[in-house]
Amino acid sequence: MQATSIAIVGMGPRGLTILERVLEHAHRLPAGARLQIEVFDEGESGEGVHRSQQPDHLLINTVASQVTMFAPSSLAGGDDGVSLVQWAHATGYRRVGEHFRRDAGDAGVPITEADHLPRSLLGEYLSWVYRRVVEKLPPTIRVVHRRSRVIDLIERDAGFDVVLESGDVRQADYVFLTTGHGYRKPTDEDLAFSAFVGRHAGHNENLAYFASPYPVENLAQIPSSATVAVQGFGLTAHDVISSLTLGRGGRYVEENGKLRYLRSGDEPTILLFSRHCLPFAARGINQKGLTGRHRPRFFTPDAVAAKRRAVLAATGDPRIDFKAEVLPLVIREMAYAYRSAQTGEEVPVDGFEPTAEEVRAIESILWPLKGRQFESFAAFREFFDALLNADLREAFKGNLTSPVKAATDVLRDTREALRTAVEYGGLTPASHRYFVEDFNATTNRVSFGPPKQRNVEYLALREAGLIDIAGGPGAQVVADDAHARFRIQASYAERVEHSYADVLVVARLDAYSPLTDRSPLSANLLARGLIRPYYNGDYHPGGIDIDASLHPVGATGTARQNIWAVGFLVEGPHFYTHALPRPQIASRQTHDAQRCVLELFAAIAARLETHPGHETQALHRREPHASVSLAAAADSIVA
Repeated sequence: MQATSIAIVGMGPRGLTILERVLEHAHRLPAGARLQIEVFDEGESGEGVHRSQQPDHLLINTVASQVTMFAPSSLAGGDDGVSLVQWAHATGYRRVGEHFRRDAGDAGVPITEADHLPRSLLGEYLSWVYRRVVEKLPPTIRVVHRRSRVIDLIERDAGFDVVLESGDVRQADYVFLTTGHGYRKPTDEDLAFSAFVGRHAGHNENLAYFASPYPVENLAQIPSSATVAVQGFGLTAHDVISSLTLGRGGRYVEENGKLRYLRSGDEPTILLFSRHCLPFAARGINQKGLTGRHRPRFFTPDAVAAKRRAVLAATGDPRIDFKAEVLPLVIREMAYAYRSAQTGEEVPVDGFEPTAEEVRAIESILWPLKGRQFESFAAFREFFDALLNADLREAFKGNLTSPVKAATDVLRDTREALRTAVEYGGLTPASHRYFVEDFNATTNRVSFGPPKQRNVEYLALREAGLIDIAGGPGAQVVADDAHARFRIQASYAERVEHSYADVLVVARLDAYSPLTDRSPLSANLLARGLIRPYYNGDYHPGGIDIDASLHPVGATGTARQNIWAVGFLVEGPHFYTHALPRPQIASRQTHDAQRCVLELFAAIAARLETHPGHETQALHRREPHASVSLAAAADSIVA
């Protein structure tokens, strides 16, 4: 019997989890069934955006002990799995100064469970997991890695032609779309800023515009004489800062308990600004252990479901309003964690209601600008500095001892309740817009920020005279033709204050939408009607439309039963698809992958029962021109 052909388009963490679930449930395949799996990814399998060759000053924002790719008690990971930190220890990595080396011998110190490791190490780990999974697959399942981008899928005879950028065409009975993060097409603003740079290149040799900082190696072309405006304060902004400082040969030293930055002389001057101009809160020291999480008392999936039933009974519409129905539960839960940390003991649940003071404390965490006006940029800078320093003090107390960090951790640990509220159009369209564009951005700022080390480094860089904030709340960036520079401006009382920069870097990840994604695959799938944008009423939060089984819904409203989509592609009907699994905890990533794989296996079994002795079409190559054979020679067959 020839093999059932399966294509996995993209082999980052989401594609890797699909493959891991294939291994886990391979015993469910009917007797005699064989699988031919082709993995399509230009990079190393498993790594995705976490390239092992990227600079090692770029850090992950989760402690190494809380990252794994193995589900609890899995075939690939064993009873305990292998976390990132366990792999790093077994591989021989040690911390040597600010670097991590696997050939350090007795030099340096062991990596701890609290370390934030470089993303390059995460890439190595993911690649190792891929090899481990493939090696454990039974002989009836063969995996081939094709180092080429998929640019189109064409429906053929109950399957698909998988069209590659190389010109090669493969065939597949089933397809998994796990393409991960994308990049937007140039916006009107991108085009205007790029044209501005082109017009004034002769007037300002430092003038440049980066619509994205990735890959960060591109930032090496920025001269040290430039002033660089970084639009954003989040994790991507910290990547830019690190690239322009540590990546330029600078280093940090500790003197008398204080961090100092030693210049290399190759650093440009950096200005930070954003819409709200608020620092991202630092992660608190983890005091909860490997698997510890806040146990919700009020903001639970059941509580959200009860709100939905009440709204449905009252209005006939199950969609709920986030501000009216969900946010009070969130604030109550945060206030409970806040009081528990403040008193040092678990607060009785019965009869608990936040005090007015506790509500004000939670609101000041979430919305520190609420009710504030600043007479000048100097007044705002004083507020910004106080907020940053106060947050760092709380981070060093830890996520159980600090009332602030205990409260913000609630937003991480109640993610399933948020999913219950948001997913598959669970909110009214206007409320969904508020959630995505306001509240979720707030959540990211207060709960999913950088390692505290990054904010300490910011203070050291500022003392060294290399970095500052610009603009303030409501800041705008203007292409100033008169000065041949970018102008960052914000209004205070009766005046507008401004700063100038030669280089503008947009430091944010693009939300995925098939309407704006610049990949040929997105454009072709949309044109063929195989996918459509996800809408909640008239609001498009991003992502493609899917049914409850993760099949893409096409232009006609019909779901393709032989395609599945998981991860960032479906961030819209789903929520928070980019979190990696945590050790010994059943993750959403694994759950979604398992659902798809079990349905795949059931479909294969049904096909064999319906057509005994039926031979599914094997993968084959069509070679339209001679160069294809050269591309094929570069394919990496791993099992």
